[in-house]
Amino acid sequence: MASITIRQLDEALKTALRLRAVAHGRSMEDEVRTILRSAAAAEPARAVAAPLDHQPKTDATQPRVLLIIGGGIAAYKSLDLIRRLKERSITVRCILTRAAQQFITPLSAGALSGGRVFTDLFDTAAEFDVGHIRLAREADAIVVAPATADLIAKMANGLSDDLASAVLLATRASVLVAPAMNPAMWHHPATRRNVEALTVAGIKLVGPNAGEMAEEGEGGFGRMAEPLEIVAVLLPLLTPVRGQGLLAGKRVLVTSGPTHEPLDPVRFIANRSSGKQGHAIAAAAAAEGAEATLVSGPVALPDPPGVQTVKVETAQEMLSAVTKALPVDAAIFAAAVADWRPEKQKSQKMKKERGSTPPIRVVENPDILATVAHSKNARPQLVIGFAAETEHIIENAKAKLARKGCDWIVANDVSAASGVMGSDVNRVHLVSRHGCESWPPQSKDAVAHALVARMAQALSEKRA
Repeated sequence: MASITIRQLDEALKTALRLRAVAHGRSMEDEVRTILRSAAAAEPARAVAAPLDHQPKTDATQPRVLLIIGGGIAAYKSLDLIRRLKERSITVRCILTRAAQQFITPLSAGALSGGRVFTDLFDTAAEFDVGHIRLAREADAIVVAPATADLIAKMANGLSDDLASAVLLATRASVLVAPAMNPAMWHHPATRRNVEALTVAGIKLVGPNAGEMAEEGEGGFGRMAEPLEIVAVLLPLLTPVRGQGLLAGKRVLVTSGPTHEPLDPVRFIANRSSGKQGHAIAAAAAAEGAEATLVSGPVALPDPPGVQTVKVETAQEMLSAVTKALPVDAAIFAAAVADWRPEKQKSQKMKKERGSTPPIRVVENPDILATVAHSKNARPQLVIGFAAETEHIIENAKAKLARKGCDWIVANDVSAASGVMGSDVNRVHLVSRHGCESWPPQSKDAVAHALVARMAQALSEKRA
């Protein structure tokens, strides 16, 4: 059979082919395949099933995610994950393992993703043009959710005896794994070795979380991360595109971390805030297309990607930075600002003297949340405060909402028993004039993305 390559085409035809390929978001070789398939489809004798390229037309700028769904009861969460990805204008293709099809159907995954679902490595309709390689190459990122112990073992040891493992072995894209299995399987030495191998290979993991298992009486680490939590970790792996997302065109201000109020050159008044929740909110806002500014007190955290970060030490410096960042559409005050500062800062280190305790007079720090919420000229459309409480959480949050003049208060229990301070997990209550919503315990990334989604909805309603 005679062969032809693109290099052998005349320049005019190559130019036309190149323009058509760009318009469809394909390579020139893939565009040729598509043209040939379309021509073959016109022939009545054609008996080949729908090709790999039989997908809805999408904007070439949309990120492309390949979702590999493993076999486990958590597979039902992957259907919600598809919806969450589509909400963010992400093109989703799905692979279901044979075990996954015992829990959900290709029809349900295909209905949500809007395209063909792939299940078989030896599918003649797809593999006639090396379909598993194309699936591996055409994804900007691959998500494995749920990732069973079996799938993790295959990835760690380079096995490729089905479509999912073959694609994972052939891809050059970023891979995010969301493990889900019984706690005994998760803690087994073999699984620990396999997970360590994936980490060394640069594969990111999200979860598992602690909680009750599907089996009665079983609990511990092994629950798949929630869909919003997976999205939060995935988004930074995709090339951010300014102007897209739920907060596209919006300006968002976030404060984070503690403030340090100096007593002398070496001592200061502070609190235990890690800044993890505030930083997560700023990252989530940027991932949703916002022009995000983060005003951060002293923390041991990297600056969130895509966020303009302003670093401060004291409450007065934070107020100044916040004022300069206005106007914005929404302001979230997650920082744990010190309520008081020393009336006078000593220029030299205070010396300890036996039998004598130096008097420390304190004065009240500026109330940054109330200052912005009551501003007549620069008040954002949406002002959100945080209430870190150790008792009477909701009652104190409602009182703070009325006193500060903000729109929402995000309240949480920061008592020693809660373990929230400095941890990666939070349990919050969203308090507004309309009532209180108590959210389940979840990662701070998941809280951030849920809050940002709610913010986007509120801003949209205000604009309407």
